[in-house]
Amino acid sequence: MSPSMETKKHFRAWQRMLTGRRLDLLNPSPSDIDIRDIAYGLSRVSRWNGQTIGAHPLSVAQHSIIVDEIFSVIKPASSRQERLMALLHDSPEYVIGDLISPFKAALGLDYKTIEIRLLRAIHVRFELPEDLPEEVGKKIKIADTIAAFYEATCLAGFEVTEANQIFELPVSIPQKIDFHLKSLEAYPTALAYKKFMERFSELTGENLL
Repeated sequence: MSPSMETKKHFRAWQRMLTGRRLDLLNPSPSDIDIRDIAYGLSRVSRWNGQTIGAHPLSVAQHSIIVDEIFSVIKPASSRQERLMALLHDSPEYVIGDLISPFKAALGLDYKTIEIRLLRAIHVRFELPEDLPEEVGKKIKIADTIAAFYEATCLAGFEVTEANQIFELPVSIPQKIDFHLKSLEAYPTALAYKKFMERFSELTGENLL
């Protein structure tokens, strides 16, 4: 094998998707992004490194649906476009996985740079602002934190007092959210995919199921 061939092999940075697309992780093109690949990948990526109770791991697809639901409650006047941004907030993880926060911090800026490039490409693909508007981003972060709190206490073995210290919840959680998420259970993979795609269809009018 020639040196040039070795170099090309070593630096391959694209992934083939089940739809047949090749996504360059370092320079992602919006045209190489398909919501079916995103939903399929996220439904198979586990939150909490798989350290959750129940017959099924909690998927990033289900987490994304939960965050969208919470976001819709804490920002009731949000537009469909804003709710779609909430649903897609962790979408880069369909190719780079869901790393726990301590590991992300250890990896530093390189991981974050790749994550941001992927999210921007995804936003462009679905005609969203390339970067999250500040107010929307803050609300999504709150929704994400609330979701993590319930996932931690219902499925990942955290005590409520411990979770309160780690996740720094807002002063109060809407009763509607509290009642709904106290009985949180992880979906099977196929159901997580189906519900994610259904929510995407509701927000965009595209029916791809």
